Amino acid sequence: MSGVRMDNVLIVVDDLKAAIAFFVELGLEVEGRMMAEGDWVDRTIGLKDTRAEIVMLRPPDRHGAIELTRYHRPAAIGPAPRDMPVNTLGYRRVMFAVDDLDDVLERLRPHGAELVDEVVQYENAYRLCFVRGPEGIVGLAQRLGGSPAT
Repeated sequence: MSGVRMDNVLIVVDDLKAAIAFFVELGLEVEGRMMAEGDWVDRTIGLKDTRAEIVMLRPPDRHGAIELTRYHRPAAIGPAPRDMPVNTLGYRRVMFAVDDLDDVLERLRPHGAELVDEVVQYENAYRLCFVRGPEGIVGLAQRLGGSPAT
C-alpha cells in the first residue's frame, strides 16, 4: 500500500529523564522536545486541560521513532498490576534490532533494564530477549551471521 509508513510509537512515562537516558543508551537520538497544550491537543487526544512534555527520539537509521510523553495534567493513569505479563491485551512491547545483544544489555542495566526471563536463541537466525524498561517492555533481537540491517 503506498503512502503508509509507521512514524512513531508513544510511551507515556512518569520519569522522563530516566526514559530518555534509557533510550539514548540503546542508541536512539533526541530529535526534539516540546510542551503540548491547548485546544488542539485536547481535541486530538480527548482529554481536557492537557499539558504534556513530549520528547521524540529516532534510531540512527532515521526510520520510525519513539515518542516519550510525560503528562503534567491530567495526571497519567498507571496500569495495574504495573508489570503486566506480555500476554496482556494491547500493545506490549517495541522490538529493536541490535548488533551486539550482550553489550546492549550491559549498557541498559544501569538504566533499570531487567530481563523478563532470559536471552534465547531462535534457530540459527536470532538471539532474542525482552527487558522491562521505563514504563514497559522492550524487545531486543540480534541477527546471527550479520548486522540487523541485512
